[in-house]
Amino acid sequence: MTLKLFLLRHGQTDFSRANRFCGEIDPPLNAIGLRMADAMAEKHGADPWTAIYCSPRTRALQTATPLSLAAKVPIQTDDGLREIAYGDWEGLTHDEAVARYPEAYEYWANDPASHGTPGGETAFMVAARATPVIGRLRERYASGRVLVVSHKATLRVIVCSLLGMDVRLFRERIAQPVGALTCFDISGPDARLTLHGDVSHLPADLRVLEGT
Repeated sequence: MTLKLFLLRHGQTDFSRANRFCGEIDPPLNAIGLRMADAMAEKHGADPWTAIYCSPRTRALQTATPLSLAAKVPIQTDDGLREIAYGDWEGLTHDEAVARYPEAYEYWANDPASHGTPGGETAFMVAARATPVIGRLRERYASGRVLVVSHKATLRVIVCSLLGMDVRLFRERIAQPVGALTCFDISGPDARLTLHGDVSHLPADLRVLEGT
């Protein structure tokens, strides 16, 4: 038996459009992000989903809701799927963080996996709460199609974990555009990446956008 685990990053927000640090703050999807959510539902709403799990953040819930309604599968939230917390840098651009916190920025940039932002989390802290969520899903669902809707950094960490990669590589090696879908086929202890960063469900004008 095989579990098809789909990982979906939420749609665009004004903060992702401007490439601002956005973890614990909770902006909604913008108009483009709402279109992305609707496009996901239009493409995959008729698929036989077994379960939908989601970060409790508004932008993730707004992304999951159209698909949930189309598929008639309820959303289950899990706090372990929330985005990495950026502490004092929440809402700042990278240039603003450099200007205000030059030493802290250099420290973080040298190893963003184990060096957190001031008052924020490290990637290892995210791994400690997010990977057990995936572990529970693997135990609960031996087969079927399960969707996880989460955030850029959190999904990068999860992908590293499933691939057996060092979490320190989460920013360097793993991309996860807004609205993009990644899939693993999971059978017992094995997890095989079958799709990564796919945006084919999005309208052509939403597949390549500025921002992150």
